[in-house]
Amino acid sequence: MPRLFIALEIPSDIALRLSMLRAPIRGAHWIAPENMHLTLRFVGDISNETADEFVGLIAGIETAPFELSIAGLGAFGGQHPTAVYAAVKPSGALEALQRAHERAARAAGIEADTRVYLPHVTLARMRGAKPGPVAEFLGQYGALVFAPFKVERCVLLSAKPGTGGGPYALEEVYPFEG
Repeated sequence: MPRLFIALEIPSDIALRLSMLRAPIRGAHWIAPENMHLTLRFVGDISNETADEFVGLIAGIETAPFELSIAGLGAFGGQHPTAVYAAVKPSGALEALQRAHERAARAAGIEADTRVYLPHVTLARMRGAKPGPVAEFLGQYGALVFAPFKVERCVLLSAKPGTGGGPYALEEVYPFEG
C-alpha cells in the first residue's frame, strides 16, 4: 500500500533559507531542506487500485502557473506544540488547486479531509516540546517574508509508512499549462 500525497515543491534557495531557521527546542525534529514542501492533499495509505484511480484523476486537473509567497511563522498544537511551520500567503489559485485535488481524492473513494486547509511548509515536527521555547522561536523569526516564487507543477510523493517525514520518493510530476 503506497502512502501518498500531492505537494508543491519549494525552490531550493528558499528551502535552504528556511532550514537555517532553527533553535534548540527540546523534542524538535527539524526538516531537511530537500524534504520541505507544501502539501495540497495528504492521501495516506491506500490500495494500489485506489492509488491508480487517484493518479488518473489528478492527471486531468488543469491549472496555469501562479505565484506564492511565504510570510510569517506559526505552530500547531497550542500548549502542546506538534509542529512549527512557515505560513503561505493566501492565494486564489492555490485554493482552487487544493479544492480540485480534494475533489479528485473523494472521486477516487478516499475519505474527505475535514480539516480546514492551511497552506504551510513544515519546518519542524515536535514531540514533548514546551510552548515557551516555541513561542520564543516564533517571536524571533515570525516576521520573515520571502519574495514570491513561481509554481509551475505539482508532484505526487510517497513516504515510508511510520516515518513521520522524509525522505520522500517522487512518483509523478504534473506540469501546469500556460
